[in-house]
Amino acid sequence: MGRLAALSATQDQGEELDWVVSQTIARKRRELEVDESEYESRLLKARQKEIALRKKAKARVSKRAKAIPSKEDAIDLDDNAFLPEGNEDPLDETDNISPAVKALMRKYVLRVLHELRKLNIDLSASAVSFHQGSPVDPPPIGGPKRPISTVENEDEEPCGSSARAVSLGSRKHLCINEKLKSRASDLDEACRQMLSGEEIPMLDFRDQVLARPKDIEDLIESGRNAQTCPYFGSRRAIPQAQLVLLPYNLLLHKTARESLGIDLKDQVVIIDEAHNLISTLLSLSTVRLPMRTLSTSLRQLSVYLTKFRNRLSTKNALHLRRLVGILEALSKYAEEWRSQHCKKPSTGTIPTAASVEVLSSGELLSRLGRGAEGVNLLEVEAYLRESRIARKISGYCTKELEKAAGQGITSPPLHSVESFITALSAASEDGRVSFSMLDDQVEIKYQHLNPATYFREVVEVARSVVLAGGTMSPISDVTNQLFSFLPQERLSTFSCGHIIPTANLQSMVLKKGPRGGELLFKFDRRGDQGMTTELGQIILNFANVVPGGMVVFVPSYSFLRQITAAWEADGTLKKLSSKKRVGSFILAEMGPLGLILPEQVFMEPQESSEVEQVLRAKLSEGLNFADDLARAVIIVGLPFANLASPELQERMSYVNRQEQARGVGRPSGVKDAATELYENMCMNAVNQSIGRAIRHRGDWASLVLVDTRYSASRIQNKLPSWIGKNLTVTESFGEAMREMGRFYRDKRPEA
Repeated sequence: MGRLAALSATQDQGEELDWVVSQTIARKRRELEVDESEYESRLLKARQKEIALRKKAKARVSKRAKAIPSKEDAIDLDDNAFLPEGNEDPLDETDNISPAVKALMRKYVLRVLHELRKLNIDLSASAVSFHQGSPVDPPPIGGPKRPISTVENEDEEPCGSSARAVSLGSRKHLCINEKLKSRASDLDEACRQMLSGEEIPMLDFRDQVLARPKDIEDLIESGRNAQTCPYFGSRRAIPQAQLVLLPYNLLLHKTARESLGIDLKDQVVIIDEAHNLISTLLSLSTVRLPMRTLSTSLRQLSVYLTKFRNRLSTKNALHLRRLVGILEALSKYAEEWRSQHCKKPSTGTIPTAASVEVLSSGELLSRLGRGAEGVNLLEVEAYLRESRIARKISGYCTKELEKAAGQGITSPPLHSVESFITALSAASEDGRVSFSMLDDQVEIKYQHLNPATYFREVVEVARSVVLAGGTMSPISDVTNQLFSFLPQERLSTFSCGHIIPTANLQSMVLKKGPRGGELLFKFDRRGDQGMTTELGQIILNFANVVPGGMVVFVPSYSFLRQITAAWEADGTLKKLSSKKRVGSFILAEMGPLGLILPEQVFMEPQESSEVEQVLRAKLSEGLNFADDLARAVIIVGLPFANLASPELQERMSYVNRQEQARGVGRPSGVKDAATELYENMCMNAVNQSIGRAIRHRGDWASLVLVDTRYSASRIQNKLPSWIGKNLTVTESFGEAMREMGRFYRDKRPEA
């Protein structure tokens, strides 16, 4: 289609006779239509083949499929495979060719290889959609997962035509070689080693991928049935796909897009669950480098240089020595920082940091001394990327460890080093480096501050970018942080009400408890025993009125543990258990611990239940509470982040500096950009937690915001419009109980 557009442009410019151009366009159109028709015929055959394979698999008449033709368990590659990319002898036959001609030759070879990989048709995707986080959605609590297919019988032909779609995932999600998955600690590297010199039959499978829309689970099943690799097969299908679904990291990293052959120019990019976009952009570019990882990287570099010193080209040896110098200087500075900022430990104790030090990239490099003096980080970053040396060294060291001990390292440390150096080479203003203590080790962390850095690359090349989400409020956060470089006339927003009728949602603010005390769950008041008791009485009273389950969100893990212990001691939990099934989710540092929701609540959602959750916790993101499991959603307090956190302080300072640099002025009395960011982060967590309960148009629930601060207009303005427009602020607990009772009486016939 791009060729037709180019010809049409030529016709408009009058460069040739109109009739010549018209005939050429008509001929090209016929050729493309024939190609398209032939490809659709192949897809039809692929659908029929897929149906036959599925029936064969269900009948269990086929042998267990080998996903990939593999060698024996021991994959023994020649050591030359671990040399850096481009380690050729410098005295080669192209020495007398100028760099410009060499670049032209490389460009020509790449273009030829690209054409050879294509099969007659050149159709680019018309839209690129993204799916946040894990490629497989978690099922809703209390309800089954809705299948992606709308075809009643998967073995029947779908009616009408469907878009050619492909879902992309990582090797971890799509690899079906069980032997490789169980043996390899670094799956990416082990996969590359095993496939060295081998060909995988992916072409036929590519057609099966595009024959009908498939999610990740469907791809795995099809790969097993077809006895080929769904990871490589799905990537081979990209050029012919009209719709590509991929996770954040593949969409937002330019190098990942280039390796997949995804060109976003003139494409439509749709980002779903976009309320997570800012935090994900920041986390993708934030790198942690523990001292243990740094030390291991230095040892691996030393072993590698010793082994390959006579086979490395002069250029590679020079770059590796520079890398060693940087890492040694960084390690030395970290040890000096540890001795200066840590209290001397007594016997049997672990030293703790007296403070966290935050530096800009430039400040850090200036403190590293001679080890980093005169080193161009951009050159080092380019060398690491082009030579793939981190993968080579990690692969070699893993191979040696497997020979010695039969197992590999759990995580290639040089990949973290490469990510850290790449981050340091970015604009100094966009990030900060912090030194802190993690257990008994120094942790070096690069914190990215500007979410627009890499997202801007997507926005500037795509035809259109659509951010979609159920609850995007407050929207000012999105426009200020992601689109500040665009004029306002290029941005448009659309928001609609909830799918449920207005009568199906009751929303109110509870300012006072049963004893008449003000409900203010600020951080410094959360330890108040009277406040904890008051909250317990509120939950008990609500349990008498709510006909189904209640979901209670609290602002922090520590507060959840505190109230659970207090209610167990004073008998509140025992009283609640006589009214409803009680489940308490406590998300500690390593994962969900404590009292887990009983299994029978999932099996019998019609019975009363109570679920306590933490705002911003893993359990409040992505899980839906179906129907009777959440007839009341209670939000306790406001989940403001820890204002004493150095990382948060740096981010708040950054948004203030950016606003000042843009020359944006604020009226007197209006909060600055940092305070706005702080409040928006809090309200984003509140809004996402609220959205877990109401999931379909027949659903209904009561929403209670338990904190007097929710009565402030600036807080209410950050709630979704479908909540805020009908929000009632109650002046007493009795009024709240009357309103709640009236709501549930009206719903009783529907229950």
